[in-house]
Amino acid sequence: MPDQIAGLSELRGDCASCFGLCCVALPFARSADFALDKPAGKPCPNLRGDHRCGIHTRLRDKGFTGCTVYDCFGAGQKVSQVTFGGQDWRTGSREQARHMFEVFPVVRQLQELLWYLTEALSLPAARPVHADLREAREKTELLTRGTPGELAALDVAAHRQEVNVLLLRTSDLVRAGFGGKGGKKKDRRGADLMGARLKGADLRGASLRGACLIAADLTGADLRGADLIGADLRGAELTDADLTGAFFLTQPQVDAARGSAGTRLPESVTHPVHWTARR
Repeated sequence: MPDQIAGLSELRGDCASCFGLCCVALPFARSADFALDKPAGKPCPNLRGDHRCGIHTRLRDKGFTGCTVYDCFGAGQKVSQVTFGGQDWRTGSREQARHMFEVFPVVRQLQELLWYLTEALSLPAARPVHADLREAREKTELLTRGTPGELAALDVAAHRQEVNVLLLRTSDLVRAGFGGKGGKKKDRRGADLMGARLKGADLRGASLRGACLIAADLTGADLRGADLIGADLRGAELTDADLTGAFFLTQPQVDAARGSAGTRLPESVTHPVHWTARR
């Protein structure tokens, strides 16, 4: 499906233009998401010499579900082809490889911010802050194109906080048009809703920013116009839920959840393939 929001197509991972950075730079621990432990900077044993995954079509079966719900938002190809000019970490010096692995997580965070800012600019209700959002997007894009040294020294947390002020304002403006019962907007920011029984719940215009919704039952829930930035949807049941107009929802969040053909999603994301395989 082509991207419905202009600019988001450039903010998706393009593994063919990357040197497998997420498979090397990032650490992971043996868990339900990963079948083994791997420290940062060490290649995953499934990474082939051509930077492709040797078990890509069998990741879930082999215990690497975490890999199937990850997206670098285009950081991999940007670091590989722009920051380091197409220089492969395998053929460069150890120092250069170390710099690539150090810079990749920084650019990934910036690229995620670009996703949110780009989506915010597509929301008519956020028009009062569009000028500030455009300025923040231009600044963030400029930061992603810094030198390895500049990126390594960047205070990403400070920049995220600066951008978050605008995203919060955007959230207030958008959710104002999606009141729940009685016109009230629900504030469940950061709420612990792990395993919560929310079947058929009216969550229109709710703020679920950073909420823990792991394994929550949201079957048939109404999430229209909800702010889902940072919400943990791992294992959340979204069968027949309506997320029309929900915003700041990313593909990795959707991929980590459970859903069906009846789940209605915003145009910025697509139905995961593994949803269609469910009976």
